[in-house]
Amino acid sequence: MEVLKSPLSASQKGKLISAGYTSINLLSSVSPSHLALELKISEAEALEILKTVSDGSRSESTSTSCTIVKGAQSAWDMLQEEETLVRITTSSSDFDNILGGGISCKEVTEIGGVPGIGKTQLGIQLAVNVQIPFDYGGLGGKAIYIDTEGSFMVERALQIAEACGDDMAEYSRLYRKGFHSHEVKIQPKDFLENIFYFRVCSYTEQIALINYLDKFITDHKDVKVVIIDSITFHFRQDFDDMALRTRLLGGMALKLMKLARKFGVAVVVLNQVTTKYSDGSFHLALALGDSWSHASTNRIILHWNGNERYAYIDKSPSLRSASAPYSVTGKGIRDSPSNNKRIKNI
Repeated sequence: MEVLKSPLSASQKGKLISAGYTSINLLSSVSPSHLALELKISEAEALEILKTVSDGSRSESTSTSCTIVKGAQSAWDMLQEEETLVRITTSSSDFDNILGGGISCKEVTEIGGVPGIGKTQLGIQLAVNVQIPFDYGGLGGKAIYIDTEGSFMVERALQIAEACGDDMAEYSRLYRKGFHSHEVKIQPKDFLENIFYFRVCSYTEQIALINYLDKFITDHKDVKVVIIDSITFHFRQDFDDMALRTRLLGGMALKLMKLARKFGVAVVVLNQVTTKYSDGSFHLALALGDSWSHASTNRIILHWNGNERYAYIDKSPSLRSASAPYSVTGKGIRDSPSNNKRIKNI
């Protein structure tokens, strides 16, 4: 059971979530004195909280024990499901190729890289591209964009939307005989109206919003992508309690995985880089540590190779390690203009 659905008071729920206790299960081995210290409350109140959640958890377990375990899924069904996963194009054919066609729905994809490599540009591109209608090979969905850094640029989103409309008009002209480019009905403003933008200014707001997404997507079933730009920002600022940070991040990761599977949406988390010391030297690595590296299904690292941007698949259960060039242009993400570009299989 989630803390938000427990019979506790709103004040108690807020204190627990702020301390990283988003699930009742996390309280099972916590002592009243330790909880009182973490929540800055009396030991008596901490004892009351633990008793309340214990009674609530026991009641829920009794009433739902017969429905928790569902029928097994065969490996063949899993393969069929994998092969029919829908994907969101990045607008770069080379990039899409190493991804098996684009960013996959029902999975969490982490994309990290140095500043200026194009992470936010890619996030905005996906928020636009998810809206491409079915007739043009798209999903016809909507996007949720969670901005933790204030880096979302609505003017840039408009540019990318206009370019996407132009691409669809060109597609109609070349491949849809009997249709005319002016028949593209979706307009740039429509793209912007279909991006649900959330600005969060603290890690507690970030956690609360991710907990709220289940209800929001239930009410907006056409949402097909959730973009978090970035997952990192509020967890690198004034965070001295690393155990608390790990617990909060673990809870978020679990929630995002559940959202992806339950609603069939693509969850894209953008990450920053940090300096890591190993084997006697410093090198760049994605932020949030080794425990966070297991939080996503796919992990993509964006990097520079000379003056050219490359995307590298660092981790995936279904995609082989490979890299491909891409460009950030006035129209958004596109193929690299280099004549000698090659997709490299590792």
